[in-house]
Amino acid sequence: MEAAEKAIVRRTRLRIGLFVGLTIGALLLLAGSISYAVLVRSQEAQIQRELKWGTEHGTIAGPPACSWIFQYDGTTVRTGTNPPPPGFPLRDALDTVAATRTTEITTVARNGTTYHVRTEARGDAMVQAVFDARFQLSDRRHLLLAFSLAAAVGLLAAMLTGVLVGRRAVAPLAEALTRQRRFVADASHELRTPIAQVHTRAQLIARRARHDGAVTNLDDLERLIGTTRRLGEIVDDLLLSARLAAAPADRAPDPPVELTSLIGSTVAAETERAAERQVSLTLVIPDDPLPVPGVESALRRVVGELLANALAHTPAGGRIDVTLRAVDNCAELVIADTGEGFDQADARRIFDRFHRGPGSGDRRFGLGLALLQEVVTSHHGTITAEGHPARGARFTVRLPTTRSPITTTRAARLRNRRTRPLGAGTKS
Repeated sequence: MEAAEKAIVRRTRLRIGLFVGLTIGALLLLAGSISYAVLVRSQEAQIQRELKWGTEHGTIAGPPACSWIFQYDGTTVRTGTNPPPPGFPLRDALDTVAATRTTEITTVARNGTTYHVRTEARGDAMVQAVFDARFQLSDRRHLLLAFSLAAAVGLLAAMLTGVLVGRRAVAPLAEALTRQRRFVADASHELRTPIAQVHTRAQLIARRARHDGAVTNLDDLERLIGTTRRLGEIVDDLLLSARLAAAPADRAPDPPVELTSLIGSTVAAETERAAERQVSLTLVIPDDPLPVPGVESALRRVVGELLANALAHTPAGGRIDVTLRAVDNCAELVIADTGEGFDQADARRIFDRFHRGPGSGDRRFGLGLALLQEVVTSHHGTITAEGHPARGARFTVRLPTTRSPITTTRAARLRNRRTRPLGAGTKS
């Protein structure tokens, strides 16, 4: 398995493990929250029952050091034998209940703990029961600590379990990816030779037919040649796609590709074809070399496919402009035409494999543009498309260069780049 595929599988395993761990952690958190809420509710209910019992009977069943009963007859407060904590009794609560004769329940946080206070009228006297909840608060802290430790251990165990489960779950996917890439490479390699042989033999037979004057057979042979050519292009696409599937670290480093000469030669090869279609083809390139790291055959395919696409969709009398320039340590190639164009809303989808645009009839884009995007992306570049129906299309390819940032003087030289018309007329 290649490094890129291994990275994808590894990330998938980690994501599955993280998802399983977080799910179990969330369940533990939910269980802990419910248990804590139930404990707090039961403690609060028990404390209120103790306080009510204390105001009715003058005593609380809890620990003596944690509960106090005060009686107030309007002038004097009796505290009993257990010394009260600082700040108690609450005289304001006693005076309020004495005036309103209504029961008052309050909670006071002081002295590093929480006190629950119930004050109510009993006959002519006011009774105030105070309960120190320090032991209940300690139980809550211990419960939170226990749940935190259990959640941490459970989360770690769940994540490890998730990674193991993810490894078993993703193993078939990893194997399928490896087999798929191997099949594409092997099938394409095996098909290249017989297709090339058939194409060559068809050309030889066509050449003989021309000399013999067999026009009927010649037409059939020309169609056969065209079919074998398209088959060869498909096989080349599959091989290139299989090669690009490998990570850069898995391939021997390629020498830098000089884009200026590559684009110049590629455009020059299309000059005659553009002239036959009556299309004006213009090239604008810098004087200086513009090297980029990458695979020369792959980048040549990018330029050739974009030019072929422009020629195929530009009618006679149209124009194709090819521009190469250096922008922000990147080589920017722009191929613009005045042909059929496309809806801008469809700009991203045209790079999908076998995408069928609106109004395209039976014509599909096939692997061409999808493979171009794959090539450019593997070179750490970008490719974008802009179009308007019946007003042409514009494809922009940006690739990182190998040279240092352009100085002001060099930028001035690039502004004086040459402009060469390569063909005149119109294209279809």
